[in-house]
Amino acid sequence: MDTMGVDSIFEFVSDEILDSDPFSHYHDTFEADISFTQQVPTAPNSSVGSPKSDGYNVDIFDNNAALSISTAFHPTARWQSFPPDLTLLCSDSVLFYVHSQVVLKVSENFFRSLIPAHLSNVPPSLSSRRPITPSPSPPQTQKPPPNTLIPIQEPSPVLNIILHAIYGLSCSHYAPSFETLSNAVDKLPSYGVNPKACIAPHTPLYTILLSHAPLLPLDVYILAAKHDLYDLAVSASPHLLSFQLSTITDDMAKAMGAKYLRRLFFLHIGRADALKRLLLQSPHPHAPTSDCTFADRRNLTRAWALASAYIAWDARPDISKSFLESALTPLAERLTCGLCKKNLDDRIKDLVVRWSVVKVRFCALR
Repeated sequence: MDTMGVDSIFEFVSDEILDSDPFSHYHDTFEADISFTQQVPTAPNSSVGSPKSDGYNVDIFDNNAALSISTAFHPTARWQSFPPDLTLLCSDSVLFYVHSQVVLKVSENFFRSLIPAHLSNVPPSLSSRRPITPSPSPPQTQKPPPNTLIPIQEPSPVLNIILHAIYGLSCSHYAPSFETLSNAVDKLPSYGVNPKACIAPHTPLYTILLSHAPLLPLDVYILAAKHDLYDLAVSASPHLLSFQLSTITDDMAKAMGAKYLRRLFFLHIGRADALKRLLLQSPHPHAPTSDCTFADRRNLTRAWALASAYIAWDARPDISKSFLESALTPLAERLTCGLCKKNLDDRIKDLVVRWSVVKVRFCALR
């Protein structure tokens, strides 16, 4: 794809874009000249929490046309003292200033073959990724280094997440929806970025995706399955214990694939079988006494068997410990022997403890 200098940006933008103002909903709009020596607000620190914002500052050109500049990827944001040498113009006219060295280190296809070949040499000093640090804005008389403008087909919210993933930064302060996050993750392979490298445990993107698991467990699980993000699927699976497997549609099954669909079924079936095995063992009988005959001890065994069959008949993988206690504790009301009551109480406690340590995540089968 042809590239052009920043100075010719207005030759690239069509008249239709110049005649419209798609950014009228932004709150912090300010007027600026076409020159890129205009001071740009410093980006919020992406590694810590910051107030929610649109993530873009709007420049009004000639009081008629508008372009936005990302607050995280702006002209003065430096990477190990290197200034940005690429300008990405997304489909909704937002500019992102990035470093070709950082992008090419992560991308395996020259960022969808959009980055020119002359920018492909990665300096050795950029061998490790460090947080992006905004530098002071240059004086009004100082011109930034030559830049390369590349149009991108993605909308700004999606491209913003992709770039944050490449730089290893958190985008949580933008509060993106799960749909936007999912679209960005799905786009990573097309730009030569391996999702497994950006969505490993303790990475910012992994953390924000997992935060949606309590409300959207199946969506997170399907996204993890599509890209074989094993750790994310494991962490999301406990939230699927109450999910009804019968509601899985053909599209859902196709999206998650046979391997992860099998793991989800084995998660439910395995926990149900484990509960049934735990219920098989009845309270341990005590030695015969004058107050408790063999027939009396058999009454406790039969009562336990009936209660266990009731629980096992509708055994669910999400049965709680309190449910087990409430279903089995009333058995003591009809017992007159103190030893039998004690043995029943000990058996219930042992059952609850054993059930609490049963894995709530699917088996680690590769």
